[in-house]
Amino acid sequence: MTTDPPDLTTQLAQIGFRASRDALAAFLTHSHKSRLGPTESIEALVALERRARAATNLASRTRAAYLGAFKPLDRFDWAHPRKIDRELVERLFTLDFIGRGDNVLLRGQSGVGKTMLAKNLGHAALLAGKTVRFTTLAGALADLLQQESLPAFERRIKRYIRPSILILDELGYLPCDSRSADILYNIISRRNQQRSTVISTNLAFKQWGAVFPGAACVVALVDRFSQNCHKVDIDADSWRGSHSFERDELPEKPPPSRPAKKR
Repeated sequence: MTTDPPDLTTQLAQIGFRASRDALAAFLTHSHKSRLGPTESIEALVALERRARAATNLASRTRAAYLGAFKPLDRFDWAHPRKIDRELVERLFTLDFIGRGDNVLLRGQSGVGKTMLAKNLGHAALLAGKTVRFTTLAGALADLLQQESLPAFERRIKRYIRPSILILDELGYLPCDSRSADILYNIISRRNQQRSTVISTNLAFKQWGAVFPGAACVVALVDRFSQNCHKVDIDADSWRGSHSFERDELPEKPPPSRPAKKR
């Protein structure tokens, strides 16, 4: 009993092509109908596979980035802050700072858009082919503090050292001990001038010592991070708070009237 040989789309998948069966089938149909020559067919097939691999790679890096949901940059209300260096922010979105391993500090009170800007920077970097990891500082420290051995710690910390951009959100919202400070210093120093780190905070550098009381490495930590750092200060009231207040001020809608009961 003989079996039919696998079709060409199956054979291409078997040797590692990532383009979908539907895309390959559409390509073969187009190639036959257009009577493409051998060279044109191969060039078109290579282009199709490159697009498929780029899409697969982007999806994989996006999953590893843990950006979660966020509003796109075009929804950032530039008129809301009393002060923000828009020119600097737009320059950061060219991503030229990544090639130099520069850092970025987003500073302002809660609710002014720091996380939104940070996540959009991460998303832009993903689209540019970079690797990204987003986490709150508390989440990263909790992850690393629970490693029970030095080898386990070294394996886990690579998640925070290797990405082209590491985004540490919300420094200053929870107090940390001196061991946490040592871990953060370890991350920053090992990334220093090689990979970019973005930190969002509500604190000036001189106040970081209050986050890590008694930690001896805070001065060195600030020095390393601020050495080549672009500082974006956002002076504004909480956008979420002000809009929540506006909603609270809206008059309540009267309840819908009910038809009178028939006697």
